[in-house]
Amino acid sequence: MDARRFDARVYARRLAATRAATVKAGLGGLVITPGYDLRYLIGSRADTFERLTALVLPASGEPTVVVPRLELASLQESAVAELGLRVRDWVDGDNPYRLVTEALGGSPTATAVTDSIPALHLLPLTIMLGVLPVLATNVLRELRMVKEEAEIDALRKAGAAIDRVHARVPELLAPGRTEADVAADIAEAIVAEGHSEVAFVIVGSGPHGADPHHRCSDRALREGDIVVVDIGGTYGPGYHSDCTRTYSIGEPDSDVAQQYSILQRAQRAAFDAVRPGVTAEQVDAAARDVLDQAGLADYFVHRTGHGIGLCVHEEPYIVAGNHLPLAAGMAFSIEPGIYFPGRWGARIEDVVIVTEDGAVSVNNRPRELFVVRA
Repeated sequence: MDARRFDARVYARRLAATRAATVKAGLGGLVITPGYDLRYLIGSRADTFERLTALVLPASGEPTVVVPRLELASLQESAVAELGLRVRDWVDGDNPYRLVTEALGGSPTATAVTDSIPALHLLPLTIMLGVLPVLATNVLRELRMVKEEAEIDALRKAGAAIDRVHARVPELLAPGRTEADVAADIAEAIVAEGHSEVAFVIVGSGPHGADPHHRCSDRALREGDIVVVDIGGTYGPGYHSDCTRTYSIGEPDSDVAQQYSILQRAQRAAFDAVRPGVTAEQVDAAARDVLDQAGLADYFVHRTGHGIGLCVHEEPYIVAGNHLPLAAGMAFSIEPGIYFPGRWGARIEDVVIVTEDGAVSVNNRPRELFVVRA
């Protein structure tokens, strides 16, 4: 197997399942342009340019990849050849939208497109089809939410790799170093520990820790700082790690330690709530209720978690109002946080996999407030 994608049999199963879902949805076919859905279905990392590349998956008939002749090389790393998919290439002056329509059967039909299709392709395709396409999200969402064993294995390896990075973080948190200094070292460690790319690095020290989406700055670390380190990378065939730990440079104040211990209980409560049949919003409520009972609910300003896989953020979202029942194989973060503007913040985040009777975390570094001593 190419380290950048799975065995072709994985993609063959996905294409068959997607076709079945397309028929069930009453659609005539899907048109999938470059993006995460295309990577999911055929392992292609092709980019979207002004020239159309698309996987055309009719409800009945042969799947076809429509691609500019000058971009044929972009398919080499994918599973297209092993899957035996028909490839129809085109050159400037040809009409690629006609090729798509022919691959769908040649007559106007209910068609779904991926949500990443650029408007410059969607509009002429709509004119050629004679019907307004719908989004393919509902066809693909359940398939992508429930991970196969190969995906779970990739997420486990990504989780172990980011755990190794967090193990190196304390030695980087020295007073006088800037957040940017620390972030640069962490980025190097993410790749050194097995990721192919850095997805993001957040180093929020002192008051910056109260901004959940702070990245890093030239602020110098100080004795007494609480530091939020939220990091992730891309691993193997494109699956992601995402893990947050919070550190204290020196012994924390007693009120910080006490409030952090409540956050730790909230994170554990959410983890303990996970099992098939429980809804996403019930997991969110499990964390939120612990903080509410301690008078900290107003300082928890985001959802409890998000799905993860080929995207860092994807479905299912662990948030109030999401009545989706969890199912074995779903993967998502559990990351409650507390944020005190102008003072400090803290977050604890693990990626978990739903099992038949509960959940398992792919991240296993200690979740206590880690005290960094000089």
